[in-house]
Amino acid sequence: MMIFDYFSMPAMFFLIIGACIGSFLNVCIYRIPENKSIVFPGSFCPVCKKSIPFYCNIPVLSYVFLKGRCKFCHKPISIRYPFIEILTGIFAVLLFYKFGPGWAMAYWFVFISVLITISFIDIDHQIIPDIISLPGILIFASSFYFLPEMTIKDTLLGIFAGGGSLYAVAYLYFLLKKQEGMGGGDIKLLAMIGAATGIKGVFFTIFAGSLFGTFFGILIMIYTKIADSKLKIPFGPFLSLGAILYIFFGEQLIQWYLAILKP
Repeated sequence: MMIFDYFSMPAMFFLIIGACIGSFLNVCIYRIPENKSIVFPGSFCPVCKKSIPFYCNIPVLSYVFLKGRCKFCHKPISIRYPFIEILTGIFAVLLFYKFGPGWAMAYWFVFISVLITISFIDIDHQIIPDIISLPGILIFASSFYFLPEMTIKDTLLGIFAGGGSLYAVAYLYFLLKKQEGMGGGDIKLLAMIGAATGIKGVFFTIFAGSLFGTFFGILIMIYTKIADSKLKIPFGPFLSLGAILYIFFGEQLIQWYLAILKP
């Protein structure tokens, strides 16, 4: 069965829209850490600096047709560009199937798009820009308006639990080690996640993010043979992964875990 047989027409529509948004996320990931405008100038090759015409800037397809190289200087184009476009498109489809078209789907798609942007910036530069996270806290504090399960109380508790819990961990680490072990960007990111998911989402995200971070940290240490005291692994992507997992499976996993704890 061909892949197109699996997707309905609305799902294909959201896949395409998601991929186009993913193309914009690539621009944000590249330019925001450099303090450059994400609007002007238009897309250009980072090597030869020539403007990319619209017919060479079609998500995913242009990469395939150009065989992964710039049309002008023929330098390789990072595979990460189509990967982010496909990833964003897939999340749009998954949200469509879980929530259906509506405000909840739109809210979570914007939220996940922001998490994707933050994650890849953190991977590249080990920073989480305040220009994303701080407005994000305010924007996603509107969760009670778009999500029927959220209330203003849930939102406020999520913000304070998210920012406060990581701040307490960071402060305790500093007292014990006399050095920073967690950046302020992670604290603001978790406050933003709390605004969107509430206090349950915060603790789920911390647990899942720590689990993923530990697992991949061990794998990276084994591969690079770098002692853990010298290894710096950005925590933002793992917090983002935990938050996304909560969106799709959080309630089911929490209920499953509580059932295990029952005698």
